[in-house]
Amino acid sequence: MKQTIRFTFNNEPVSVEVNGDESLVDIIRSKLNYTGTKIGCNMGHCGSCTVLIDKEPVRSCMLSVEDAAGKDIVTIEGLANGEKLHPVQKAFVEHDALQCGFCTPGMIMNAVGLLYKNPTPTRQEIIDGMEDNLCRCGSHTRIIEAIQTASKEMKGGMS
Repeated sequence: MKQTIRFTFNNEPVSVEVNGDESLVDIIRSKLNYTGTKIGCNMGHCGSCTVLIDKEPVRSCMLSVEDAAGKDIVTIEGLANGEKLHPVQKAFVEHDALQCGFCTPGMIMNAVGLLYKNPTPTRQEIIDGMEDNLCRCGSHTRIIEAIQTASKEMKGGMS
C-alpha cells in the first residue's frame, strides 16, 4: 500500500511516496537520487550504507524507510557546507584515507557519528569505533589518522 513518508534529509524537509517495504538506502538512491551512500553487502555488515539519523550512525540498508519518518537524516552529500568540506571529509582528503572510495562515505559518516559521541577519542577508541566499517583497500591507518586530525580541528565542537 502506498504511503507518504516525511523526514528531514540533508537539512531539507522531504516527503516520498513509498510502498512501505523499501529500505532507506534504496529510497535515498532511487527516489532522492543521492548516490554517495553505497550499497555493499546489503546485510548491515560492511558499513558502506552508513548515514546519520538524529546524529547516530545507522546502516541504511537495514532500516525500513517507514522507520525514518520524522527523523533527521544526513548523508555524505549533506556534510559539507556549500563548498566547505566537513572537517572529517577534509581530513580524509588530506590523509589520503581512501583508495577505491567505495567505503569512504560510510567511513566518514561513522566517524562523524563517533565524534558526536566522543569529540576527543583516543587512537584505540577510534579503532574500536570504526571496527565494523570494512575497507578492502588497506587504508585503515590513514583513516585513523584522518579522524584524529578532524577531532583536533573540530576541537570538540561539531561542525
